Amino acid sequence: MATEMQRQTWMATLAKAELKQLEGLVNKLGTLPSYSFLRSPEIGLAMVRGRAGGTGEPFNLGEITMTRCVVQLESQPDETLAGFGYVAGRSHRHAELAAFCDALLQSDQWSDRIQAEVIQPLQIASQEQQELKQRQTAATKVNFFTMVRGEG
Repeated sequence: MATEMQRQTWMATLAKAELKQLEGLVNKLGTLPSYSFLRSPEIGLAMVRGRAGGTGEPFNLGEITMTRCVVQLESQPDETLAGFGYVAGRSHRHAELAAFCDALLQSDQWSDRIQAEVIQPLQIASQEQQELKQRQTAATKVNFFTMVRGEG
């Protein structure tokens, strides 16, 4: 069984993944167990909070659109596994796939395979994207300095 921290990590990875990439990785898995909706994908709003300077008092920054979904694996007679998907934006399919992968990751039968073939590639792609943004940002850095004129 996964720890709370592990589950938070894979749920964040699934939520932040690009839908095309997530669909491609899930489609490569072949035959998967069937599932039913406990809560069909639905769109709503969530309050985003911020902190001044990253460390100050929290304040309400604004609302974002979110899509959530809950599925239950049907082919697990001995255990009931429900998966949750919460994604920013208005993508029913993304929330559904995130919930489905969350359910599979809780299954002893599927956990290792989903980690290796879906979560790890998504984490690698995310890290590469973040490094690219950092390199692009570093290329625009300007170093300001003061020159002394004369001897005075």
